[in-house]
Amino acid sequence: MPAVSRFPVPEIADLPEDIRSRILAVQEKSGFVPNVFLTLAHRPDEFRAFFAYHDALMDKPGPITKAEREMIVVATSNANQCQYCVVAHGAILRIRAKNPQIADQVAINYRKADITPRQTAMLDFAMKVSRKAEEVGDADFAAVKAHGFTDEDVWDIAAIASFFAMSNRLANVTAMRPNDEFYAMGR
Repeated sequence: MPAVSRFPVPEIADLPEDIRSRILAVQEKSGFVPNVFLTLAHRPDEFRAFFAYHDALMDKPGPITKAEREMIVVATSNANQCQYCVVAHGAILRIRAKNPQIADQVAINYRKADITPRQTAMLDFAMKVSRKAEEVGDADFAAVKAHGFTDEDVWDIAAIASFFAMSNRLANVTAMRPNDEFYAMGR
């Protein structure tokens, strides 16, 4: 089997208690340990910071649903050519949206996906943040806000796209391998 990462992957038993507990809880819930946990556990302080920000962005309640947050990850991760995030978050998107086709549609071309105009506007904004943040301007804010997004929603869209741009780059550099389990989830 190919390596999980280019970098050393620690044994779960050797990890600090807080990280080990988190990984074991994920394993208990999903039946496996997603490779992102194993890869990032190589650097415990960064693991903690990464997942604290991840959870703050992805688990919060609000008008942007958890499925829509996953749409942002899948669309922008595809643009950033991050196989790990497209596969892993595609699985989560299929489950949260209760739609076995949505992740593939969003990853390949969200503009042709079976999503709402509001979601398309959200992804248009997220893609601009992910690929051309230096060009984001008032017209981009107006376009996404025309679909009912507030300033706080726009911040969330931008923060998710930005966080995953960093995550995508790290996953690519580490050659993080998607777990085989992700491919069948939610289908």
